[in-house]
Order: sequence, then structure tokens, then C-alpha cells
Amino acid sequence: MDHKLIKALIVDDEPPIRAELRYLLEQDSRIGELIEASSGTEAIELILAHHPQVIFLDIQMPGMSGMKLASVLSGLKTPPAVIFVTAFSEHAAQAFGLDAVDYLLKPVEAARLAQALDKLEAKLRIERATSSERVARLAVERGRDRAFIPISDICYVEARADYSAIMCPSGEYLVNASISTLEQRLAKDGFMRVHRSYLVNVDDVHDVVVSRGGLMELRLDRVEASVPVSRRRAFEVKERLGII
Repeated sequence: MDHKLIKALIVDDEPPIRAELRYLLEQDSRIGELIEASSGTEAIELILAHHPQVIFLDIQMPGMSGMKLASVLSGLKTPPAVIFVTAFSEHAAQAFGLDAVDYLLKPVEAARLAQALDKLEAKLRIERATSSERVARLAVERGRDRAFIPISDICYVEARADYSAIMCPSGEYLVNASISTLEQRLAKDGFMRVHRSYLVNVDDVHDVVVSRGGLMELRLDRVEASVPVSRRRAFEVKERLGII
């Protein structure tokens, strides 16, 4: 593994449990930034804002359960790894069905936590090796120039008649393809149609704003932009982002 430290999120509705797990994690040199959430809804907001590599997730919480949160996160293009931390052993099979890295029973022992981090380290190493093998790119135009940009650089797409405008931190590009064509092409890369004129990289959604009239807008964190959500697609978007 390289020298990058692991960014982790602890999700538990009980402050003493979070404090105990934080203490144990701080003793491991592989852990870098640690953030905390007391509910599934708060966790989603922090995940979209901070992009942790792993979440240590309680199962039984008021409101959104840990299992529901893990299911919602699986819809992200690059979901964080999940390590369940719970007092109940009967959910283990369901947890591993959601591709959890490990399943820890409370109270967590330092040696057992270290084993879970070993598994996480191996998973992250494989993911980095796989992602470096091939970077998916999209052919775009800027003026008279033609280029290929990584799909991961795209924040959102806006329909422009028969063309589509590709919005990236580096600027705006054009593609000679309709937004419907790009919707099919980019669905597997974590993009979602939120409006007849907009396609959004779900990983870039930083915040959701709802007006008094009930209209939704998505704030994106790599570009200073707000993308409208049509009423027809509002429920689907909320479900994808785990806010219902």
C-alpha cells in the first residue's frame, strides 16, 4: 500500500461508542482523517462532502438503519468500503451480502479491528491497481481542438440541441451526441438523469436545496453550479441519494 492515509467515517447514534471506536482507530498508523455521524442521513451528507474511503457502520439506528444506508451507498459510482460494527451477530450474512469488508461485534477489540483494517488495506490496494489499468475517457471538442477527457473529470452534462455540453473543473467541452445517448453511455459510471436537460455525476453532489415551491436543486462540489431536478425525477433522485 502507498503512504496515503485512510479517511474514515464512524456512523453510530451513541456518542460513547463513537468515542471508543475513534480512540482505537487513532492508535492505528494507517488511519488519517476521522469524521463522525450520528445518523444515516448525516452520514450521507458527510460522504458526499468528504468522500471517506471506509465507513464503520452501526446497524440498528433510529431512522435509516445501517443496512439501508449500505444499500443506498452501493448505488454510488465509487462507494466507500463498509465495515459493520454492531452488538448483534445475526445480521452477518446480510452484511456480507452487501459486500461489507468485515463485521465487528461490540465491544470492539483492538486486535480484531486491526484484522479488519488489514482486509480494508487489501481491498483498497486491488481497487487502485484496477483503476490504474484503464481510465475510461470521452472524446470532446473545445473550439477546433479535439481531446479525450477522463469520465471521472465530468461533473455534469447539459443538453444543447443535438449536442451536449460537458462541464468539468477544467472548463466546458462539447460532444456531438444527445444527452439521451450520453445517459446510456455514462450510467455505469455513476451518472444519473435528473432533468430532461441535465445528467449529473452522483459523486459530485455536495448538497441538496429545496425551494419553498418544492423544486430541488443539486449543488456540485467541484464546479460552482446548481443543477435543477425536474418534479418527475425528484423521487428517483431522492431515493438514489438516500434522502427518503
